[in-house]
This record gives sequence, C-alpha cells and structure tokens, in this order.
Amino acid sequence: MQEHTETLSIALVQADLHWENVTANLATFEEKLAALPEPIDVIVLPEMFNTGFTMNTALAEPMNLTTTRWMKQVAKQTNALMIGSFAVNDGGNYFNRLLCVRPDGTWSKSDKRHLFRMGEENDHYTAGSTRLMVEWKGWKICPLVCYDLRFPVWSRNLQRDPYDILLYVANWPARRAHAWNTLLQARAIENQCYVVGVNRIGIDGNGLEYRGDSVALDYLGEPAAMLTNQETERVVHISKAELDAYRLSFPALSDADDFEINC
Repeated sequence: MQEHTETLSIALVQADLHWENVTANLATFEEKLAALPEPIDVIVLPEMFNTGFTMNTALAEPMNLTTTRWMKQVAKQTNALMIGSFAVNDGGNYFNRLLCVRPDGTWSKSDKRHLFRMGEENDHYTAGSTRLMVEWKGWKICPLVCYDLRFPVWSRNLQRDPYDILLYVANWPARRAHAWNTLLQARAIENQCYVVGVNRIGIDGNGLEYRGDSVALDYLGEPAAMLTNQETERVVHISKAELDAYRLSFPALSDADDFEINC
C-alpha cells in the first residue's frame, strides 16, 4: 500500500536545454538531480525536457526507449515521482507526451491537449483527449502541458473528486511571461489548490528566449517558491492539512458550475 504523506516535497528543476540533443539534456538533469539537498517526493522537469520545444518529429521516441528508461532509472534511484514531457512516436502518431513515472517503474501518461498553433505544433503532433489524475503518497495531482494553462475549463477542479496539485511543465517564452505568471495565479485561486509551473531558460533553436519564472503557489495564489532567470533547482514543501483546512473554511468548490470534462 502506498504511504500517505502530510507534507510533500517537490523539486522544481529549471534548466537551459540543449537544442535537440537528448544525450546532453539527460546528462544535465542527472547532474542537477544529484545536487538536490534532501530526499524528494516529486521531481518536475520542463516540457520536452530532452530536446527543447522542437517540431522535428524525427526525434520522437517510441515508448520505453531512451527517455522513458532514463525516467524509470532516476525515479528508482531517487524514490520520487518523475514528471516531464517529451516527443513520442506512438504507432506512427506523434504526441507531446507527459509521463509520470513511479519508483517501481510503472507510469501514467497524458498527451498535451492544446497544441500551440502559433508554433505549428498542431501540424506535427496529435492532441490528447483525456486528462490525467495521478495519486501519489495520498495526494491527487493533475499534470498538464504548457499551452493548456490558457484554457481554464481543461484545468478546472472537480467538486466531486478535487485534485490537490495542478501542475504545468512548459517551454513558455519570455515575451509572454506576464501571461504565464498571471494565469498560474488564477488557476491556483479559482481551483483552490497548489499550483506548480516549471519552465526552461535560455534561447532555443528557433531563437526564442525563455526566462524561467518557475513557481510553486499555494491555494491563495501566494508563492511558496519563485525561481529567477537562471539554471537552478528548488525544493518546496507543501501541506495537505493546510490545504484541507482552507477548503473547509472557504468552500468555494461547493458552488462550482455543474459541468465536467472527460477525465
């Protein structure tokens, strides 16, 4: 039986990605994770952490190849839930696929629902159709990918079975940083949950600049951790008891509109 943890430790890993270089990126993240100062329950990496946000589907991997196996290995070594997305070739269809990999090697997947048409992502990848809910150490986590942040219906919490953490992995450019910061706060407040957003830094192969702004927010939209524009790892601790107490004292989810998405 999986243990229940009242306080969850989450590592936000913000990095400058090596453009379309899987080997270099996996090596970089191994070094960063080895530098974590304490045991971690959840590790969060950026969107397409092994290549950068590329439309080059020749780099898409079949499941259970290099990146999947690396995530399994690191999850086992750290005894943590590993979360990140990468390009996947699944039966000839290409997905920007988020994986949640557990220490025992089992995993759950969620394909990016909203594909970024302004970057022609919709011309190269197939959109996901279902939202994922992962239970880990007594916490319910809803992990989503980058552009999904702009769509509150897809992100919304459920009155009948609410999640505790709404989590986004991203390659969100610096020129739209205001939207990133504002929408993350809005998602935390409206869904009465912790929100974690992990972004990259640096300049990608398309010349787009990223400044990070990775963040962990509480259920009031207040920051528990805010990362600046540098390569860094930050560990944040969040409390289930505090979340439950707040929801009990201010039960806004009880008045949520009565419609649900396909989960």
